Amino acid sequence: MTTTATAPQATLDTVETVPSFIQDSWWTPDAGSAGSAVPVRDASTGEILAKVSTEGLDLAAVVDYGRTTGQAELGQLTFHQRALKLKELAQYLHARREHFYAFSAQTGATKVDSMIDIDGGIGVLFTFGSKGRRELPNSQVVVDGPMEVLSKDGSFAGEHIYTRIPGVAVQINAFNFPVWGMLEKLAPAFIAGVPTIVKPATPTGYVAAAVVKAIVESNILPKGSLQLISGSVRGLLDVLDYRDLVAFTGSASTALSLKSHPNVVQGGVRFTSETDSLNAAILGPDAVEGTPEFDAFVKSVVTEMTAKAGQKCTAIRRAIVPQELVPAVSVAVGRRLQERVVLGDPRAEGVTMGALASVEQLEDVRAAVQSMLDAGGELAYGTLDSPSVTSADGSTGVVEGGAFMAPVLLSWKDPEAESVHSLEAFGPVSSVIGYQDLPDAVRLAARGSGSLVATVCTNDPDVARELVTGIAAHHGRVLMLNREDARSSTGHGSPVPHLVHGGPGRAGGGEELGGIRSVMHHMQRTAIQGSPNMLTAVTGVWHAGADRNLTLETEGTHPFRKSLETLRIGDAIRSDLRQVTLEDITAFANSTGDTFYAHTNQEAAEANPFFPGIVAHGYLLLSWGAGLFVEPAPGPVLANYGLENLRFITPVAAGDSIRVTLTAKRITPRETDEYGEVAWDALLTNQNDEIVATYDVLTLVEK
Repeated sequence: MTTTATAPQATLDTVETVPSFIQDSWWTPDAGSAGSAVPVRDASTGEILAKVSTEGLDLAAVVDYGRTTGQAELGQLTFHQRALKLKELAQYLHARREHFYAFSAQTGATKVDSMIDIDGGIGVLFTFGSKGRRELPNSQVVVDGPMEVLSKDGSFAGEHIYTRIPGVAVQINAFNFPVWGMLEKLAPAFIAGVPTIVKPATPTGYVAAAVVKAIVESNILPKGSLQLISGSVRGLLDVLDYRDLVAFTGSASTALSLKSHPNVVQGGVRFTSETDSLNAAILGPDAVEGTPEFDAFVKSVVTEMTAKAGQKCTAIRRAIVPQELVPAVSVAVGRRLQERVVLGDPRAEGVTMGALASVEQLEDVRAAVQSMLDAGGELAYGTLDSPSVTSADGSTGVVEGGAFMAPVLLSWKDPEAESVHSLEAFGPVSSVIGYQDLPDAVRLAARGSGSLVATVCTNDPDVARELVTGIAAHHGRVLMLNREDARSSTGHGSPVPHLVHGGPGRAGGGEELGGIRSVMHHMQRTAIQGSPNMLTAVTGVWHAGADRNLTLETEGTHPFRKSLETLRIGDAIRSDLRQVTLEDITAFANSTGDTFYAHTNQEAAEANPFFPGIVAHGYLLLSWGAGLFVEPAPGPVLANYGLENLRFITPVAAGDSIRVTLTAKRITPRETDEYGEVAWDALLTNQNDEIVATYDVLTLVEK
């Protein structure tokens, strides 16, 4: 049955206001402020779902609550404790994701689109919940790099540390990913200990509000650590200062307006942005029809055109292919679109691509495509006519008020046309552009003036090397796609929390994600100077030159007999000397099979500029070092699980002696286990107190 649907006649008076969550309570404007409200509509039907307004909201109070209550509450937790809360929150939201899908469908998102947004956002929480415990100390200070000795006697030194910024992280998000956009910004800020104020985009902000409601109900996050503003935040930058950070995702024009605010230009507000991006996918000359690379390329272009109806800042806008392959690529993309795309209400059975987020967005995309056609683009597939779509009841026809647009593929006789390299149609739209040779492909990709991501699709290592090194500086991420990773790749358009998301130039010049790198974006790096004892006191990490407590001498207790409860930074043991003989060296060489000439041939060893003659194996010395510091009886030390930072400094010849000094350097309790990690500073010296080797011994110790 073919029908023409009409949007239901709801009014602002009959729908609820999407609430804000501020100062740990839900807030909506007074009833008398309905005149300032903005309607929010179902993307597929045009039905008014809710209204949005922040009339009367005290933005200064919101910021102050974050800076005070939020900072104080988060400041009571270590990195590991915050990471565990993220993991707990991820589990809580994961169990309720089906509830969020219903809200997401109203934005025009299919089930797959919703999974990208909702499951993807929850996945970011899981990732940071894990990385925060594995890669950060169980403390509130991060040491950045080694200590720098600044005096001859070692009494004055310096290093760098990271501590959290003392303000709030304001996160202004785009309409296309209301959940992922919120959670991928929240996670690193929360790990850092910085309170978040989320401002979602109006058309889809009700989805973010539904997730925040669940977060509040979970009672997992500390007070003040998350606030939500549903609606306009005009004037928010007026109440921010150098203590605060703004992370913006949206249009380049809006980003420029925000970056021009006096509190950003002169007041020191940290500002990072992720904006427009004319991302490219380059097909290598080896990837002709019939190759796995050609098929993977076509599949990737179609996926990026149709996922979220092309409303992705990472979508492929320019498919740059060898000139002779332009017709083949255009036909293959069009064929796959025709076979795979069923346009309609995502709540209808069989629909594979939903509506754009709003009628306004639809108008913008159509206008952009028309401008590109006027500038020389040609329709290789699709039309700008109103499409026939499948409605939720299974009927087909044109939906008045629905923001539906069928996929459009453009081709260009002139690959230099300005519009294809400067105008982004933020919907199911892409262009095929021909190149002459690899330098030409690099040049065309760079015409995007800075992008979030590019794909290089080739199975030729030389082609990959030339293209990637040529375009890397113009992009925040480059995917190398070939037959080996086509099935396992997360895809061109999917940022992963482990890697940086952002790009130079037109893409905003910002960085998000990137694992622990993004946590550091919410922290201040400070150079500190002082004595080794003072550096140790501030960082919680023992520094060379700081006091040691030789516990056998002072307490009659070996430090390996101490649990985490009683072990202290600086607890140490200093062994007696043990002499190395030629027989020891020879026996070790024979038993291990390591008969390198420096350990077995006197004449050859003497000819080596580093050795005085036959010398002991470094691993022999490490083994002896363990024997010199170990306490053999069962006790709190459960296991040795590795060495770090090993360096051999001075060779040890037959007749020399060695001793070891072992000092508790770093103690990391595990929040969820009955043991923790202890890093011991190990110093091997010879009979002349010359340093033979330095390294860290890692042990697991009972609490």
